[in-house]
Amino acid sequence: MAMTAQNKIIDVGDSKLVQPATAPRELRSNCLSYTEVLAQSVSVIAPSTVPAAILGLIYATAGNGTWLSFLMGMTGLVLVSFNINQFARRSASPGSLYTYIVKGLGPTAGVLGGWALLFAYMVTGMSTLCGFGIIGSLLLGQIGIHTHILVLFAIGALGACYIAFRDIQLSAKMMLVFEGVSLLAILMLGILIWMNKGFALDTKQLTLEGATPGGVLAGIVLVVFGFSGFESSTSLGDEAKDPLRAIPRSVIQSVVISGLVFIFMTYVVVMGFEGTGADLGKTEAPIDFLANLMGFKFLGVLINIGILLSFFSCTLAAVNSTARVVFSMARHGLFSDALGEAHEKNETPYIAVFLSALITFLVPTGLYLVGVSAFESQGYFGTLCSFGFLLVYMLISIAAPVYLSSIGKLSVSAILFSLLGGGFMLLPFVGTVGIPGSDLFPPMEFANKILFGVFLTYMAIGLAWLLLQRNRHPDMIPEMRSSIESVDLKFANASSISKTVIH
Repeated sequence: MAMTAQNKIIDVGDSKLVQPATAPRELRSNCLSYTEVLAQSVSVIAPSTVPAAILGLIYATAGNGTWLSFLMGMTGLVLVSFNINQFARRSASPGSLYTYIVKGLGPTAGVLGGWALLFAYMVTGMSTLCGFGIIGSLLLGQIGIHTHILVLFAIGALGACYIAFRDIQLSAKMMLVFEGVSLLAILMLGILIWMNKGFALDTKQLTLEGATPGGVLAGIVLVVFGFSGFESSTSLGDEAKDPLRAIPRSVIQSVVISGLVFIFMTYVVVMGFEGTGADLGKTEAPIDFLANLMGFKFLGVLINIGILLSFFSCTLAAVNSTARVVFSMARHGLFSDALGEAHEKNETPYIAVFLSALITFLVPTGLYLVGVSAFESQGYFGTLCSFGFLLVYMLISIAAPVYLSSIGKLSVSAILFSLLGGGFMLLPFVGTVGIPGSDLFPPMEFANKILFGVFLTYMAIGLAWLLLQRNRHPDMIPEMRSSIESVDLKFANASSISKTVIH
């Protein structure tokens, strides 16, 4: 049953008194500044890890057009951002895109979208926890300390759990600092690489020498995965200051900021590899390779520290987002009421935080114990989370014009953004699933088919759970609609009062 306060009726002689029930505790309101909200989205993207980890994979496909793949990917996700912001400008809650999809496409599609979003956030946290363990082992090994990787998994998960439980402001400030240090280190190396080349213009890249349209389009598939999670600030709706302005700005600006970092680093790294005799497309750690090649080994260590911090902040951000979506869904009757509890002092969704962090730790640990390395798990989790994000981004692009039509705000531009955003998301979807007989988008390999099957099984379980809960609690859907509509009413009333005061 949805988590709502119930009045208590007390018999007093021949009469009855109605004693108001204590309302459930809420998350801390109006406490996060715009930069702290922005830190949430940027941390899930973890922009410093993309040039350090997957740039070579994109270059192997797109070649000298890699920067263009990033530019096109950034443009496409800005279009998706406009669809998200049709909701974010009008309402804010911890439910993130889950509640938005409910408003546009109804409870069934909304809950399935929320189920997919939970999957995407949790698996993102698992992937970055693996990255934290890998880089942590590397750095400790360089100073002669050899620690079991499961110890590092535990440190990362416990650290993220404690900070997320303790204070959302502490979480945001740490993410801001960690991601800032990481970006500063990697951009410093980027400038040094370009300076080493005399700040020259790379005509091969600017003229797309050797690049093909098919290669550039195929590169976009991985680029979109690099941006995934940019919308996670929408889960801070209850805690942000001026959320109807801060959250929409953070959604778009996180894409643009990260995109500009990606484009710049792509440009200088591709240039830096020219004349080295090494193949960027086959280099697993291009940033570290260039730092050592240029004699900046100390900077390579600094960058690895920055990447370690970035992996940790992404894990923390993923736990924060997961917990808030779980918190919101629990209050709508989909999970145990306990998961919809806020801590009395810290005002955080503490039980949902504990559960999110525990799952984030247990799954990669279990895989490691059965023989799957952290590096392999990181790749598997990266592929799995992409399935969840792709589904959610497609649903939100469809939901936006439906929602606007229901409130009488539909416009030609909104329809256009929906078509462009949804159409753009079909590209990575087709690139992931593949087309039989296509050389550009070949069908999925066997390993990816297994992973896709895992995602479909997870979604089938989510649908079965929804049907079970609806059958057990017939009032769940009406109460869910009422709860979500009350949030819209709150912001509508606040807007009306504000206009009245101004006039």
